[in-house]
Amino acid sequence: MWLQLSLTTTKEQAPLVEALFENMGALSTTLVDAGDEPILEPGLGETPLWQATTITALFEGERDPNELRSLIHQSLNADCSRQLKIAPLKDQPWERAWLADFHPMLFGERLWVCPAGQRPEAANATILELDPGLAFGTGTHPTTALCLRWLDSIDLKNQTVIDFGCGSGILAIAALLLGARQAIATDHDPQALQATLDNARKNQVESRLEIKAPNQLPAIQADILLANILAGTLVQLEPLLTSLVTPGGRIILSGILVEQADEVSQTFSSHFKMQPPITQGEWAALEGTRASSRLLVP
Repeated sequence: MWLQLSLTTTKEQAPLVEALFENMGALSTTLVDAGDEPILEPGLGETPLWQATTITALFEGERDPNELRSLIHQSLNADCSRQLKIAPLKDQPWERAWLADFHPMLFGERLWVCPAGQRPEAANATILELDPGLAFGTGTHPTTALCLRWLDSIDLKNQTVIDFGCGSGILAIAALLLGARQAIATDHDPQALQATLDNARKNQVESRLEIKAPNQLPAIQADILLANILAGTLVQLEPLLTSLVTPGGRIILSGILVEQADEVSQTFSSHFKMQPPITQGEWAALEGTRASSRLLVP
């Protein structure tokens, strides 16, 4: 058993409360948005907080909740009873806990993303087996879903694919399962590269997948490049991403809010014939076809 304490406060006081919980012996602390204020693209080196921030701390179950409550009131010199929540928390296999809500998901007409041990009753299904892990990408987020549906809609036979910012490797693996000849997955996060390797082995496609850090990419131009990252990063990386796509090849850009789509599309339009955005809710994906080098205007 554990004790879980949660306190909602202002962003100015949040670091103080976090330090207080740590000094009281918290085993872990977590800061989350207490309102509806997404912070999507902080500046380099910035760690901004939300106007209303909830700090959650985990303590050993033997701690006296009344003692903890009293310490908090004294330290903050305020009555926090209305905001402070203290509740027991049973131990469980946390890495599997949320799978109760993670079920097989269909993207397009044939591609299914399924947790281990679950299979859809569908003829001619292409199954991508994936459990949630430390790296981003299970298909539950619209940015990933947009890319998966696009992959399901095209003929990938004999195509070479680059998954730039691969996270869990879901897009590269999906492309291989759907018929791509070769895929290269790259990410700056070593945990993402390890997760991609583990998932590739689970889906038996590791022999056709290269996994590299961005500075180790081979000298190759792909038929298709997928980049599910963030709008600002896509704009900054335009020269590099363009260089990785063969003339006549296609690029799929995601991680873009609908209101950011025009800026990203215009940035890539000097080298790509860009299509109208594909949207899901507040998110968009962009497809472009790279022009032949001889047709580009200096």
